[in-house]
Amino acid sequence: MQSLDRRHTVNHMVQYQARLDATFAALSDVTRRGVLEQLGDSHASISDLAQRFRMTITGMKKHVSVLEQAGLVTTEKVGRVRTCKLGPRRLEEEAGWIEQHRQLWSARFDALDQIVDQLKREERADERDE
Repeated sequence: MQSLDRRHTVNHMVQYQARLDATFAALSDVTRRGVLEQLGDSHASISDLAQRFRMTITGMKKHVSVLEQAGLVTTEKVGRVRTCKLGPRRLEEEAGWIEQHRQLWSARFDALDQIVDQLKREERADERDE
């Protein structure tokens, strides 16, 4: 049973990393971030998005596909029109990952501040002793 639990944990971590990778890759592009902002206001067709971002429909389809693979956008085709809307992902895992690393860096900078303060105190003490 322990072997099964270990495999499940490893598989969960692989899936977690894959989701983070897909999300951060999707968010790394300014156009895709703009599409998410636009869809936060209202649903839009791919052709509407292409027009708003001054690009070809083919180019916009590629951007939407990346967002869709990350779970950030869903599309629905009705007739000849493919409508995009925000997907079910709420970026909670990504926000948690960012917060964990923010805390780590904050602690490192606090420790660095303490070292700098200590060095300044020692320098002032050395100047007084001269």
